[in-house]
Amino acid sequence: MLVFLDIDGVMVPAKGWKTPELLEDGFPVFTQESTTALKSLLSSETRVILSTSHRYRYSVTQWKQIFEKRGLRITRLGRLASAATPSKRKDEIQGWFNSHPIPKEFIILDDDKSLHSLPESLKNHWVETPSLVGLTTKNLKEAISQLALS
Repeated sequence: MLVFLDIDGVMVPAKGWKTPELLEDGFPVFTQESTTALKSLLSSETRVILSTSHRYRYSVTQWKQIFEKRGLRITRLGRLASAATPSKRKDEIQGWFNSHPIPKEFIILDDDKSLHSLPESLKNHWVETPSLVGLTTKNLKEAISQLALS
């Protein structure tokens, strides 16, 4: 399974009026609900591609430590390529698929509204998370049953 993972609005609720709680590493705490939901997708075969705007703020090793500190062990971790000019998340994800073979099983966890413009073949794998809540086991289960990946 391949998982494209955003952070703000997925693992951390995007509440602009409220400063998120930070752990000692300086990165926000993930909600218990989002951690539980993501953990249900993870196995030794799961590859996670960070699509978050924070993806180059830390090295891959540091990201693994951030996830580990929050109860998530991700062994196969990568990042979307950084665009030369700022681009929409939709374009970044679509660009990845334009240069890689499409895996049999993949899911996109993101709250970015630009993903509504993805081609149907990709959009059908998108779990649109509610920005103020983030990823929940309920919206993940609904998406997985829709994708017949369970």
